Amino acid sequence: MKDKITAILRKEFQPSELSVIDDSARHAGHAETMASGGGHYQILIVSAAFDGAGLTERHRMIYRALKPLSSGIHALGIRAYTPREHNLRA
Repeated sequence: MKDKITAILRKEFQPSELSVIDDSARHAGHAETMASGGGHYQILIVSAAFDGAGLTERHRMIYRALKPLSSGIHALGIRAYTPREHNLRA
């Protein structure tokens, strides 16, 4: 699933930086995880595609892109930055 998420995000956003971490093992046994069958993922993505988009819209963009995988995803932690924002954080 991690590879599928990575491939979709690379294709959709052409990020200058992308990290997808499968955090599912930390949540093994949680009732919600067991019921949905989905995993937990942490995403760091830096893309010019986010220029002019607020935080909520960036998250919506990512969720729309990942919609075909939604049955395999229980939770996403998203950190989405423009290149300028990311450079200011460094």
